[in-house]
Amino acid sequence: MADKPEHSPENWTEAQVSTWLKSIGVKDHYVKKLYDEEVNGQILLTLDENFLKEKICMKSGPAHLIIKNRDELLVSHQNSQEKKKASKGKKSELQQKDSQKSAQCFPATSEVPSARDPVRDHDVSEERPTQTQSTLTLKEDCKPRPFDQEGIDFIYVKHRVLQPESGAFNLITPCHEYKSFAVAAKLDRTRLQAKFAKEVLKFATGCMNMRTNGTIHFGVMDSKEDTGYVHGEIIGVPVKEKDMYVDALDHTEKSFSSNKDDVRGCVRPPRFIEVTDRESTEKMYVVEVDIVPLISTVKSKVYAVRLPNFRESANKVEFEKETILRRVGSKTEPVSDKDLSDFYARVKDRDAQREEAEHLFSAAPEFMEHSQNLGRKLTVLITSGKKFMEKEKWFILVANKFKPEDLCNIDWLLNMNIFCVFDFDSDSKISGLCGKYLEHHAANMHSLQSYRMSSDTSVTEFISNLHLFEQTSWIFCNGRSNFKGAEPPCDEMTWIKTKMTLLRESVSLICKQILPKGAFQVIFLLTSPVEKPLLHIFNEFFTDMEGHEDIICICESRESFKKWQSFAEGSCGAETLNNHSIVGMKMSQVNATVQRMQPIKAYSTKHLPVFVKGLCHLETNKEEQMGSLEVLTVDHCDETTEKFISEEKANIEQQFYHGGKVTWLNFWLAENNHVGEVIQREAYHDVSRLLSDVLTYNADQTPVANINIYHHPGSGGSTVARQVLWNNRKNLRCAVVKPSYTASLVAQHAVDLREYEETDPQKCLPVLLLIEDPDKEYLDDLKNELEVAIHNKRIMYGTLCFILLSCRRSNDPEGRCREAALQNVSVTHRLSTQEKKKFAGKREKLVEQYELNFILTFVLMTEGFNEDYVQHFVRNLLQDIQLHSVVTRLILYVALLNTYVQNSFISQSHCEALLGLTIYMERFQRHEFERSLSDQARLLLLYLRDEKTHIKSIKIIHPLVAKEILQQLLGSTQTQSDLAMQLLCEDVLFEHRFGREQYQSFLRALFIRRSRISKGDKFDSLFSPLIEHVRENENSPDKAIELLKKAFDCFHKDPFFAQQLARLHYTYEKFEEAKDWAETAAKLLPNNSYILDTKGQVYKKWFQAKCKAIESGDIPVTAQNTADAVETALKAQEYFQECQRAAEKEMENANSSGFFAEVEVGLSLLKLIYSLPVFAIGKNGHSEYMKYLLTDYIPKEVDDAWKSFHGRLKKLHKTLQDALEWISEDLSYFQTDIDADGEEVPESPEEKVSHPLKWLAKKTSEYGKYFSQDYFSSLRSKKPMPANLTPFQKRMIIYNLGGGNVTSILYRLTNQDNAVGLLEHIVSLYPSNPIKAIFGQKDIINYIMVHITLNFFSPQAPKVAPIEDLQALCRQFPADRNKCLPSALFLLTLLFWPDDNDTHDEKETKYEIVQSAVEHMEKGYWTKRKDIPQRKRRLYTHFFLGSGTGLDKFVHKRKFESVTNVSSVSEKRMKWFKGKAWEKPEITTMLKPVSGWTEDGVVYLEGPQKKFRILPLHVPSVPHTNEDITFYLGFSFRGPVAYNIVEKN
Repeated sequence: MADKPEHSPENWTEAQVSTWLKSIGVKDHYVKKLYDEEVNGQILLTLDENFLKEKICMKSGPAHLIIKNRDELLVSHQNSQEKKKASKGKKSELQQKDSQKSAQCFPATSEVPSARDPVRDHDVSEERPTQTQSTLTLKEDCKPRPFDQEGIDFIYVKHRVLQPESGAFNLITPCHEYKSFAVAAKLDRTRLQAKFAKEVLKFATGCMNMRTNGTIHFGVMDSKEDTGYVHGEIIGVPVKEKDMYVDALDHTEKSFSSNKDDVRGCVRPPRFIEVTDRESTEKMYVVEVDIVPLISTVKSKVYAVRLPNFRESANKVEFEKETILRRVGSKTEPVSDKDLSDFYARVKDRDAQREEAEHLFSAAPEFMEHSQNLGRKLTVLITSGKKFMEKEKWFILVANKFKPEDLCNIDWLLNMNIFCVFDFDSDSKISGLCGKYLEHHAANMHSLQSYRMSSDTSVTEFISNLHLFEQTSWIFCNGRSNFKGAEPPCDEMTWIKTKMTLLRESVSLICKQILPKGAFQVIFLLTSPVEKPLLHIFNEFFTDMEGHEDIICICESRESFKKWQSFAEGSCGAETLNNHSIVGMKMSQVNATVQRMQPIKAYSTKHLPVFVKGLCHLETNKEEQMGSLEVLTVDHCDETTEKFISEEKANIEQQFYHGGKVTWLNFWLAENNHVGEVIQREAYHDVSRLLSDVLTYNADQTPVANINIYHHPGSGGSTVARQVLWNNRKNLRCAVVKPSYTASLVAQHAVDLREYEETDPQKCLPVLLLIEDPDKEYLDDLKNELEVAIHNKRIMYGTLCFILLSCRRSNDPEGRCREAALQNVSVTHRLSTQEKKKFAGKREKLVEQYELNFILTFVLMTEGFNEDYVQHFVRNLLQDIQLHSVVTRLILYVALLNTYVQNSFISQSHCEALLGLTIYMERFQRHEFERSLSDQARLLLLYLRDEKTHIKSIKIIHPLVAKEILQQLLGSTQTQSDLAMQLLCEDVLFEHRFGREQYQSFLRALFIRRSRISKGDKFDSLFSPLIEHVRENENSPDKAIELLKKAFDCFHKDPFFAQQLARLHYTYEKFEEAKDWAETAAKLLPNNSYILDTKGQVYKKWFQAKCKAIESGDIPVTAQNTADAVETALKAQEYFQECQRAAEKEMENANSSGFFAEVEVGLSLLKLIYSLPVFAIGKNGHSEYMKYLLTDYIPKEVDDAWKSFHGRLKKLHKTLQDALEWISEDLSYFQTDIDADGEEVPESPEEKVSHPLKWLAKKTSEYGKYFSQDYFSSLRSKKPMPANLTPFQKRMIIYNLGGGNVTSILYRLTNQDNAVGLLEHIVSLYPSNPIKAIFGQKDIINYIMVHITLNFFSPQAPKVAPIEDLQALCRQFPADRNKCLPSALFLLTLLFWPDDNDTHDEKETKYEIVQSAVEHMEKGYWTKRKDIPQRKRRLYTHFFLGSGTGLDKFVHKRKFESVTNVSSVSEKRMKWFKGKAWEKPEITTMLKPVSGWTEDGVVYLEGPQKKFRILPLHVPSVPHTNEDITFYLGFSFRGPVAYNIVEKN
């Protein structure tokens, strides 16, 4: 138990401060933090809000609460001290109590007895409990239970305060007396009953003699002692057995000698009113006894009582002498002997007064309730004073058990956006509200435990995991029947012990992190008697919503409402509670009233087209189960009420032409002639033509088709895309893919939509899916998922199932269109001549209806966004703007984000925080926000609503306008870097809790996201466009660095900002600082390969700078002068090797940059070494060079200077060879043109090699050159060749000639300059009889690959070895295939593929070799592939099986290039997959079809005894039934693959 606080807060201990904090409602974790920080009373007096927010990380609300209450505490304490001084120390005990009450800011009792009550001489001592809550703060008042009413469900809240004890007023209004009863309640039965009976009978006798109604309360503090409690404070007493109190009144028999029946008639049985306590789970009660002395019972009588009293000395109950008692003021006193005759004489007067009072009361109506217009009240509350309910408003329902008749009237709930339901009915899903709701809508079943968010989960992840905003979250708060995983329902006290914390966390999470204030309303549906948990959830919502403005209570029963009222009005006041409560309205009346305010009809029907040209009904709950799709129905928007249309159509149209995103209602209004037409741009007709072509039947049609719209930001691309959907909704199944859903889930829902109510999966209408601003990666994922789903459902090949219409922003839409004219359409800001006429005509009509300022974006569109016009337009708008106002600052911030970050915005909640708006009347929030804006801001800012969460936000009406605003408002006095720094310093924006993750992601992109041509940008940039602007346009690298440093701090030491800083510093050759930042990033993320790559790049650039200085000739090239550069290069290599090791462990990335960079640094280092005079060509220079790098020999010229790195330099040739080999192998597996169409990953290497095959061939040759200079010098000077070349020298010459690895050799097929001569030269360097020579595995591989390549160019060349010799060489590969290199296994599959003229046994032997190799290739493939999606690492097919024999039967893929001469990779791939390329005569004559069969979707090769499974590269082409097939065979590093699978006949 906490210590009782001292009178002076300055002297409080840490524990007493904690007690006080709890008493004012501060949450436990904040209390603990302050306790841990040793905040005592003295420190408490010095605290301010900044300290609490910054050091304790406290939210603004609790911080303000603490400071406000602390200040009130000080004022009240000062008042207390002043009163004490005024009394000059002469106060009596009771006066001291009054003084403390003054310090407690609570009024003292009106009547204070001046002497001890003589009747109390023999009382059991009444000690008071020690108060566990601080009493130095103002306590809430409350009303007593309604007097003498049966069936009233009522509750008291601990520490609330009843009005002071009172005397007789009008005889009908009861007087009150309070007893703490804290000690007596713990006595044994006999003692407790004696004490209870004494107090009741004493009070009852006084009331009956005075003819006044009265109530005595046990468990309420009286004024007996100074206890730290206030007078009338509700404490409660524990009641073990209620019958003890009821039976205590049996003492009446002995206490009254006569008129016992009168007493029993006037004294009502004890009532037990439960006391709820937010901090305790102990069950407590206030025990109350009503006294009702009806005149018919007490007339002409005076009552004398012998009060029972337990005598400890006699150990029994004894009765005192008979006494006549009366009520005097707020006390019960005996009638003295001298007053007795007068008391008797006035009996008739008291009777007359009582009789008159009863008559007056009986003449008044039982309920004098003023008739309210509840219908209007409900309308105003639910619509926030508007004509209609907001479509986007979220509702939270709190409900208990529904009556069957009420369940028939929930139509009003069906058209509301219900975010979640806190349901206290455990049978709700079986027979209650949940079950009824599920008949119409989908919902996710949750418990309170579901809303417990772990510390490592972000709000976004939490929302996604629980699918919030997608479907209603139904939270069962007290068990769930018929569910095995649920806890059983529990009683009230157990619930408070076990569930209260979970409830508090749930409500806090929703109100403080998920839904901003004003975006939702909470409706309490009290359809059955109110229980404690419902009262607690009200308190939690009231606290976390910081008020009652958006809480509505609907309760039909007045009795149930009284219990609710007794609890709730203490928090928000009686008037506020009544203003927000609808009491006495039946659910059927609520249902009818609310439906009139809803913008859509309650029971609207939706239909979809079907394959047989009819319609089917789309059930709402089925539609919601496809939550990732916004399904467009045939009769979309038909459910909109006529009243809503007539009121809102102008607003809807004006919002669109002002720059808002087009909605389905815009099209519907135009189609139904409520407004003018929405113009169809020429791009609409282009898309329609492509769609028509796709829908035309084609046997080779792929099941998933693509059409792409690329558009300038703000040019109407989204409108074109949605017009296409709208106008095809009656012929196709159409839907928009909602953002942030996984491709697999979208594919699942798309398949469900396609097959909904169709009888045959083979005969369904195609689904047209609109995907807005997708990454290419996501689009590929979705296509792949759909193809797999179609394949699994065995849909016949050639059936069109899905059309993906992607709408993507681009700064070069026309360029993207040219890349693939059969798939892509462009939408630009420029209007064609025909479009200009249409837009001009539309503008004339709009101007007649709206002011130009309210259709600004359309006006700009009609001008084609002409630069001069935009400039003039913005200049006019910004006239007279207050440059230094906070609103102008907001405009600039939004403009900055909109200029540099696509699709960016700032939430309205953030804006209000910046503007410092404290809006208490939230239902008028938007109006208040708009009033706070300047005229310019109202025209420039556009309101948005998140399609999923409906949360409001703002952006500039158009990106080009945003860019112009920056230029004009900043002028020459301020730069964009200044503005960006100012934005970073706006803590109120950065730390604002709602939409924080979204805002911070935009801010992060502003400083981190680089431009990418592949993403529609005009160029590829090293840094974000803003940083590039600061570097180049402002010519201020230092400012760019400062910006990133500030961002690094703001984003809590984000390692990727440190990485950017390292890059920025080395760009300006500030290598020491670059090194520090790279190390900082690496410490924060030590295992990230991209950051380790940056660390290596710092040293690489540093090394290059040092080389440049050396090459300038200012200093002599000596070992001493180059030592520093050599050491830097070796460090770079060390970090690139670290990068390689980290990349190997990363299963979701394929970062090969470490290998490429290691090669580049290594070759530059070889060049530097070679430049030293000691190693210079001529005399013995090259020989010295070779001896130094390949043997233990160390020339004296470099011995001392390079002493610390001789060992590492001697390994250089080996590490370089290994890196080149690794790159070659990696490039052999996968296609290198995957990223040609572009996609941006969050992490990317510093410098990506754009043409890796060409790069590898060049670097391999360069590597060989440094170890074969003598040979080529002799060749150039026509000197005789050295006869004694070592195997290493020959190998290096082969490297120099381009034969060092498989990839470089095959690259000769692309770079054919003097290819035959070079290849023959390479062959001549190998032994003339290679079978007898001692060959390493790599040498054998390269030798064979050179012959295969040479055969491609010159099949008749004498130096081309026959296939049999190459097969013989292959037999030298390790018998243990696990030891074979991937290239060796590849050659085994290639060279041992059987010929037609082989015998059966020969074929079987070869198949065994091939199949054994394939088994091991498969393992190697998965090691290389990791967990990366297949579409990112597409398998590369090197050769196809041709119609020739020997080596001539292998056709390299390069031969197909002329057939697939198209502009883009995606178009080329489409051509192959659709099968068109395979029909070319050139292909059919080159390739040899092989036979096989399919079995359960698996392709097998005909021929070998053991089943030989062949991987199909295009899965959708595999027949779903078991069929005989033919296909073309390809050879990849995963094994043989099947192309162009065709069923036989």
